[in-house]
Amino acid sequence: MKRRHLLSLASAPLLTACATPPAPPAPSPTEAALGPAAPAPEAPAASAPVASVTAAPPREWRAAWVATVANIDWPSKPGLSAAAQQAEIRTLCDTAAGIGLNALILQVRTAADALYESRLEPWSDVLTGAQGQHPGYDPLGVWITEAHARGLELHAWFNPYRAQHSTARSAAADQHVSRAHPAWVKRYGDQLWMDPGEPAAAEHTLAVVRDCLSRYAVDGIHIDDYFYPYPVQDPTTKQEVDFPDEPSWQRYLSGGGSLARADWRRYNVNRLVQRLYALAHEVRPGTRVGVSPFGLPKPGARPAGISGFSQYDKLYADVELWLREGWLDYLAPQLYWPRAQTAQAFEPLLQAWRTLNPLGRPIHPGLFTSRINDTPQSWQPDEILGQIDSIRRLSPGSGHIHFSLVALAQNRKGVADALRLKAYAPAG
Repeated sequence: MKRRHLLSLASAPLLTACATPPAPPAPSPTEAALGPAAPAPEAPAASAPVASVTAAPPREWRAAWVATVANIDWPSKPGLSAAAQQAEIRTLCDTAAGIGLNALILQVRTAADALYESRLEPWSDVLTGAQGQHPGYDPLGVWITEAHARGLELHAWFNPYRAQHSTARSAAADQHVSRAHPAWVKRYGDQLWMDPGEPAAAEHTLAVVRDCLSRYAVDGIHIDDYFYPYPVQDPTTKQEVDFPDEPSWQRYLSGGGSLARADWRRYNVNRLVQRLYALAHEVRPGTRVGVSPFGLPKPGARPAGISGFSQYDKLYADVELWLREGWLDYLAPQLYWPRAQTAQAFEPLLQAWRTLNPLGRPIHPGLFTSRINDTPQSWQPDEILGQIDSIRRLSPGSGHIHFSLVALAQNRKGVADALRLKAYAPAG
């Protein structure tokens, strides 16, 4: 995945791939430091110590996101030599395998760019510092080789609509969508987004995924929680700014469209997810398609006592529909809250997503492992071990995903050791 920002009562965006760094001391999730500044989160209650951890099932899916946007996980900084970047790949793969993971989810398209050889989009600036500049090797090819050599699956993580991240410092390459097709692209806050209501923009994203899948032996493709962007406020009026899709909306109406605007936006996203799923299985049968949405179901589908941000109403993501229709092979809801935070309680949310899953698709929750850091608000490793224990008790044989690999590579507060020696220790 991206994720995907720390949530205060789940009111601000998360993961998977994101916006501007929040002011200290708030940390950052799935694209860790990124997303509109959020209010300080509820101070989590101290978690009960994990006296023992439920034994791992024979094949539990244990993954980590490798976020490349803003150089969160890899490469450690732009401009490293090809040899240095490849050495970091090998080290990270060694770390993942040594801890006991069996899959990595590598962000290969951060903002209409590419971390692989592409004729459709320019090289990402996270590699060299300059968008469009060849890094001297094929990063995705090396990641696949090194991951597979260690028994790790490698899933390719795409951001379907973002066209420029708030941390971008490089000028856009001539080939970039913002220059080649400016009518598709809208500025929203401090980022650029391809308008989901532009049919040609959706076709372009699907063509990008088709091209990658047809040439690279990835084990899966993955999208996170960035559909329509998380809302931003006008700095003067403090009112929420609507996404500027008036031209595509008016064309829809003039063509006879009858949906309300919010339903039309959901239709645009639904159609992309449906087609992405069909495309992946057509081009590379056996590929697993994963979606990592915001962690709260829509308001009408939540357990009693759960409250917070509605992706259905704000991101126009009808995740419950995708589960019912089977337009994904696994769901990874970003459950980025401690078990004791009642308004976003971990176990009730996990159970809620399981009940919204009539086709029995695997549910692999995203865990906010990067919330273990050197701030006073840091979690302790036992919070992550406790969440894994909850998953094993309530959804045995499924799995989970860590956001993100950097927290494990740095072994923050000994979390990697705790996973290797406790949660992921072979049964004996």
